[in-house]
Amino acid sequence: MDKSKVYFTSMKTEPGISLLMKLDKLIRKAGMDSIDFKEKYTAVKVHFGEPGNLAYLRPNYAKVLVDLIKEQGGKPFLTDCNTLYVGGRKNALDHLDSAYVNGFSPFSTGCHVIIADGLKGTDEALIPVKGGEFVKEAKIGRAVMDADIFISLSHFKGHESTGFGGAIKNIGMGCGSRAGKMEQHSAGTPMISQKKCIGCGQCTTVCAQDAIKIEAKKAYLDEEKCVGCGRCIGVCPTDAIGAKWDISNDILNKKMAEYAWAVLNGRPHFHVSLVVDVSPNCDCRPENDIPIVPDIGMFASFDPVALDMACADAVNKQIPISGSLLEEARHKHHPDTCSCGCGGETEGCGSDHFKMTHPDTDWTVCLEHCAKMGIGSLDYELISVK
Repeated sequence: MDKSKVYFTSMKTEPGISLLMKLDKLIRKAGMDSIDFKEKYTAVKVHFGEPGNLAYLRPNYAKVLVDLIKEQGGKPFLTDCNTLYVGGRKNALDHLDSAYVNGFSPFSTGCHVIIADGLKGTDEALIPVKGGEFVKEAKIGRAVMDADIFISLSHFKGHESTGFGGAIKNIGMGCGSRAGKMEQHSAGTPMISQKKCIGCGQCTTVCAQDAIKIEAKKAYLDEEKCVGCGRCIGVCPTDAIGAKWDISNDILNKKMAEYAWAVLNGRPHFHVSLVVDVSPNCDCRPENDIPIVPDIGMFASFDPVALDMACADAVNKQIPISGSLLEEARHKHHPDTCSCGCGGETEGCGSDHFKMTHPDTDWTVCLEHCAKMGIGSLDYELISVK
């Protein structure tokens, strides 16, 4: 079997050649313009950045992809789904405000922004996952599934639960509705904070299982009746209902892979990742730390698994930035101070920057499960584009 092709260009420029011009050349060399976009609705999945975070991708990069799609006669829109946690993107109105504040508007990108799972994160399509080990029916933002073509533009960075966030996380977790995100983060039923609950009863109106009752002006969940659909999370006005966050990171990584399969299966897709401002944590945080490695470049491929693998390999070849969380973690793994107990003698000790930064998670689990699901290949050929 042939290796998947991953195309790469560095962040180095010269007079008359901008980074945006290099990105345009990269995606054309990688074959994005070979997709039949004519009159096709095209979802361009991006992360608009949590307010306060400055590591997210600039909207200028998204415009390069949008311009190519429109040049080919397509109908692009930028999209993301609402977040499970409380923040600036938990409903469509706040989410749009955050996107506009961070520069993602029709004027800067050339297309509209659509929040895929609707006003409260409950507008979802139920997609059967063939061969899913943990997910039998993924809950995906409806606008994502209504699109004819799917394009992902990812900021490749570290992540505290999955090791790193790249193409697969942008697709699998990013396209899950609020209930879909709960399914990935939780083993089953949600939890209700009695302190936050105001007893409004909105959760009872959307529960098809009659699993929530209001008693003494507080909502209570019958876990035996609850099927874990998560729709109550979307309608709660005080964010009193949420996920239990009670599964292992390995299961989270595998669920994320199965959600990515649901998004991509059966339609054209293409993927771009920028390995710049490689913060140790997700862009969902309202702040960003010192990058753990220097800016590396831009990658593109039809295979999101090979793309993530190539980006991870590229990061792991870099020398950590002084003062970063990674550099501090590596210092602890010095032979004289190694905190993992191997005394610095274990082969590869400290060589995986993501495991070093977040030792409680193993990113390889996700990519290996993706390969098993048939999403893509772990083997790739890296092709440089000048």
